[in-house]
Amino acid sequence: MRLALRDFYANSWRLLLVNAAVGTVLVAAILAALAFPLALVLVVAVGPFAAALVHCAVTLVRTGNLELGDALEGLRLHWRRGLVLAASGCVLALLAVVALRAYGGSGLWPLAFLSSYVLVLLGIYGLVVWTLGVAEPDRSLRSIAHEAAQLSATRPGATLVLGLGLLVVNIVGIATAVMPFLTLTIAYTFLAVAHFVLPPPVTEETV
Repeated sequence: MRLALRDFYANSWRLLLVNAAVGTVLVAAILAALAFPLALVLVVAVGPFAAALVHCAVTLVRTGNLELGDALEGLRLHWRRGLVLAASGCVLALLAVVALRAYGGSGLWPLAFLSSYVLVLLGIYGLVVWTLGVAEPDRSLRSIAHEAAQLSATRPGATLVLGLGLLVVNIVGIATAVMPFLTLTIAYTFLAVAHFVLPPPVTEETV
């Protein structure tokens, strides 16, 4: 997370612009859904823009450099995969909400707590899938999902700590104001996950 903070600080204005685009589409979809519930499907439209942001994070972690053109390149390369991942994420989120409401409303607090715990793990698992899916576009999503599960299983403690840390960062961003969440914490989240998932870049010092 420290490395992600360093990279975000050095490239804040570029990431801010891309993150703002993701946030704008997300807010527009949510507002439309509040007026017309069936418009909730528009949330899937966030996928291509989120994929472009993940592409920026992956590029920055791999090369140490980032240009605004990388966002457009990421949108061109990954928009289809972004739609698929966004749709899958919406289904999981819906199931999570249903489970939390069912267990929380029934007074079964141990099950509600367990559901929240699983939700955090699924959240970080989903972020890992997003990162690997964009970083390795030639691989199938089934293969990506399997690798993400293996990575999370072999590093359960680090995965949980990362998930809880990013959850706190985003909660603070939302509590502070909507705009920091839309323009700062989403990009930072993807950067942190990219550093967690991807191997460090090879430099002359490491050769």
